[in-house]
Amino acid sequence: MEQKHDHLFYVLECKDGSYYGGYTTDIERRVAMHNSGKGAKYTRARRPVRCIHHEKFETKREAMQAEYRFKQLTRPAKERYLEQEEAGE
Repeated sequence: MEQKHDHLFYVLECKDGSYYGGYTTDIERRVAMHNSGKGAKYTRARRPVRCIHHEKFETKREAMQAEYRFKQLTRPAKERYLEQEEAGE
């Protein structure tokens, strides 16, 4: 029997105020990895990090496309995106 996984796009806020976007199927485990220094190279020197946003998708492809789109945004556009998502728009 196949186990169903949630495919998540997430955004971390780093200690220096920068944002990091990523993909996972287990948000708690992934944030713990980032905070232990075993996550992405980008977050290693910017710990601690905290998850400020996540979205659930049906497929890995959709979640990774959301991550890619987020990473292409400028900082002001990322802030607007996060504000809109928080407001439920």
